[in-house]
Amino acid sequence: MSAIKRHEKIMELLIANQEITVGELSDTLSVTGKTIREDLARLEEMGLLMRVHGGAVLAQNDQYGILSGQGINTKHMPEKGEIAERALSYIQPNDIIALDGGSTTLEIARRLPAIPLTVVTNDLFILSELARREQVRLVVPGGERNRNMLISSQAIEYVRGLNIHKAFVSSTALHSEFGLSIYTGDLVPFKKALVAAAQHVYGVVDHQKFGQFALWTFASCSEMDMVITDSGLSDEQAEQFRQAGVPLDVARR
Repeated sequence: MSAIKRHEKIMELLIANQEITVGELSDTLSVTGKTIREDLARLEEMGLLMRVHGGAVLAQNDQYGILSGQGINTKHMPEKGEIAERALSYIQPNDIIALDGGSTTLEIARRLPAIPLTVVTNDLFILSELARREQVRLVVPGGERNRNMLISSQAIEYVRGLNIHKAFVSSTALHSEFGLSIYTGDLVPFKKALVAAAQHVYGVVDHQKFGQFALWTFASCSEMDMVITDSGLSDEQAEQFRQAGVPLDVARR
């Protein structure tokens, strides 16, 4: 197994369990404890985890590429609500929108007004939220369940053939150089397909994720028509990202 694959698996296990030991990782990945400790040191340098005695914990355990097996992430809900409200201002009646998986896009789904819309999503929580909305036409690419997401190669090809007006994509991290990135590599092709199929792409990213990067980049900042964030982003950091060419819509305090 390559180092990149090991790093991805380590992050997946941390997302699911919040913490893990060197021994558990060594047994799971069939490598020596020395190799695991080197992997953990590298991931700590990247700001993805913190090493503790005998193992590691997530550096920021709210930053999931997908939701944990324990259910919907309820951390930073005020910030997610601010982002969702700003996102709604970009949605018009009869739009074809895509809602990427995640707790912030779920907040968008919950707050959608009673207008006719077509919504493309592979997030089971979002599907459950919108299934009872008579004015919403749901388009489900399908696939096999991976926690709260449906993923398959056929779904990726299906999305590439769609005409999507606006895609709202979630991200584990946002960096001016490394773009929008996540921990879990198997979600990258689907996210890339959404970005490619949409006429307009909106990143929905809370302020804690700015200046961070995860293992896998799925979109550059230049591919975003707008990055929508909450009022917690400092004026200084907002200016730094704007100077780097990142278009920002920051919720007002």
